Amino acid sequence: MTKDQASGNDGGRTKLGPEAVVRAALGLLDERGTDAVSVRGTADRLGVRMNTVLWHAKTKSRLLELMADAIAAEVPLDGLPDDWAERVRELAHRYRAALLAHRDGAALVTGTYAAEPGTLRFADTMLEALLRGGLKERDAAWALWTVLYLTLALTQEEQALQSQTEHTLSAALSTGAYPSLQRVAPYMEDIDFAERFDFGLSLILDSLKDSLKRG
Repeated sequence: MTKDQASGNDGGRTKLGPEAVVRAALGLLDERGTDAVSVRGTADRLGVRMNTVLWHAKTKSRLLELMADAIAAEVPLDGLPDDWAERVRELAHRYRAALLAHRDGAALVTGTYAAEPGTLRFADTMLEALLRGGLKERDAAWALWTVLYLTLALTQEEQALQSQTEHTLSAALSTGAYPSLQRVAPYMEDIDFAERFDFGLSLILDSLKDSLKRG
């Protein structure tokens, strides 16, 4: 790697930092989805050689980690409710909004494990609320994971559904072979993801409150 490439100067024409690389990769994500994100595609979008991008993100996996962290860093952490449970709820809603702001945002984040500043600040803020509520350290850590799993899974389903033109559940249940599913079919196909998300959060938070009362 040449000195110009190492400094991010592509033939004397372009000088950029890791933030610009991540922004370009997120631009690819928003326009074309996760399948289009690559080191080469990011370099092409920036008009630089691949080595310039590789200086900041050595592999595609590393690029995806930086992108996931950038999404987490978009979550505002100010103006949160005082009550610990409502603070957790609000943080989860803000995280979901950040994921939805990017095409395939949840799918991208789900495939990474980004121990980076934006992700860590968000996790630390939610953990602080859980611990302040009185949860023991293990319970707070596992509650954090549970909220994140709900947020990522439901948001990923929502974003995947946006790209589908038809739903096949009703047709699959028309044979009568799955009576319990047929009984609740209208609710299984309910695509009010915001309401479903808040329902899931309430189940988690109510369970945590009950466990605190029991000591």
